[in-house]
Amino acid sequence: MAAAQTPGAGRVFLFLQGPHGPYFHKLAQMLSTAGATCWRAGFTAGDAAFWPDSESYLPQTGPLEAWPDALRGLFARLHVTDIVLYGDTRPVHAAAVAEARAQGLGIHVFEEGYLRPYWVTYERGGTNGNSPLMALSIDQMRAALGPEEGDMPDAPARWGDLRQHVAWGALYHALVLVGNRRYRGYRPHRDITVGREFRLYLRRLVTLPVHALQRFAASRQIRGGSFPYHIVLLQLAHDASFRANGHFARMEDFVDHVIDAFAEGAPGHHHLVFKAHPLEDGREPLPAMITRAARRAGVAARVHFVRGGKLASLLDLARSAVTVNSTAAQQALWRGLPVRSFGASVYDHPELVSRQPLSEFFADPTLPDMEAYRTYRRFLLASSQVTGGFYSARGRARLLRRVPDMMLAPRDPYQALFLAAGGQGAGPRLGGPSPQPVHLRLVR
Repeated sequence: MAAAQTPGAGRVFLFLQGPHGPYFHKLAQMLSTAGATCWRAGFTAGDAAFWPDSESYLPQTGPLEAWPDALRGLFARLHVTDIVLYGDTRPVHAAAVAEARAQGLGIHVFEEGYLRPYWVTYERGGTNGNSPLMALSIDQMRAALGPEEGDMPDAPARWGDLRQHVAWGALYHALVLVGNRRYRGYRPHRDITVGREFRLYLRRLVTLPVHALQRFAASRQIRGGSFPYHIVLLQLAHDASFRANGHFARMEDFVDHVIDAFAEGAPGHHHLVFKAHPLEDGREPLPAMITRAARRAGVAARVHFVRGGKLASLLDLARSAVTVNSTAAQQALWRGLPVRSFGASVYDHPELVSRQPLSEFFADPTLPDMEAYRTYRRFLLASSQVTGGFYSARGRARLLRRVPDMMLAPRDPYQALFLAAGGQGAGPRLGGPSPQPVHLRLVR
């Protein structure tokens, strides 16, 4: 009988912080079966709970300032060849990416799907504003693809495994809150305390039914109205993309800018709908913030707020979409809606996103080039977008059928696609350092 192949032989993966729940440990088990060695650097009691193999768990109890030296020690002692992380902007991850890049190690970064729901993102080197996609043009993507065949997957109505996401998050923060004495050097990458974060998660779970009723009433009023409307796709104010790659220092600045431009440029019979992120937990007083700005601009009767929920039914009737850099803009583009964004994003191409001043956009928005968007979407689905999810058992199972092979492959998903096309239009050297994040602020 032939010996089992071990494509991971000689590879040593150091896992850092991952999505809440067991996904990273399940992934490590699969890589270990393929012959790789896997370790986990943990920074909280929650990290420890989601990694049940204590022999491969490495608690990091020192202060953040000591982490770079500790990391270099781990790289040398364990002979690390690759690091694995979820998001690349939190301080412990940014330091790890910089050191791994300096040493020429593999950098495997997971993120929520650029085309979510039902997909997650797997890239090497960085994601979002640090993604290799930031260096690629639509023409280069087109050169890497073969002729278009068949229909593309539709834009799903559901955001994803929301209840599981919230439940795993609540459990993680509860564990950190009650069991983190060992990790005295831990500092959350958010601006609020762990206790506050846990209470917000708990309140989010408790208030789901009430918010569902509010959402139903607001959505029914908007869909049943006879007015044209533009939709504003809000993000979490603490989201890494908003903070690191957006044009605004605060969510309130973005809200004020959008409402002022709407009041100036939109026809008098048009309305404006602010759609909250599905995981919005109330740390930002969005309803009061929006109401205050709308009253000041004299458009309060034409401005609406919807708490989370399904986006599809609202987008189906919208005239345009405005956002900082939310991935939800992908669903607007798929429907052919004009999009105006205010931050670095992987879809921010001139063929797709309007460059008009916002008041002009509300008056007469330019449409996206749908042929270019189909090319862009096909390119992502053929490379970095993996069907599945982090938070449900079914979603994890779908990911694990593909992700280990992608991680063990010699080339990242984009390089592999260009290579399959015979190197045509390869453009920038995708295996090199990722572009630096864009830090922009609106001057008011």
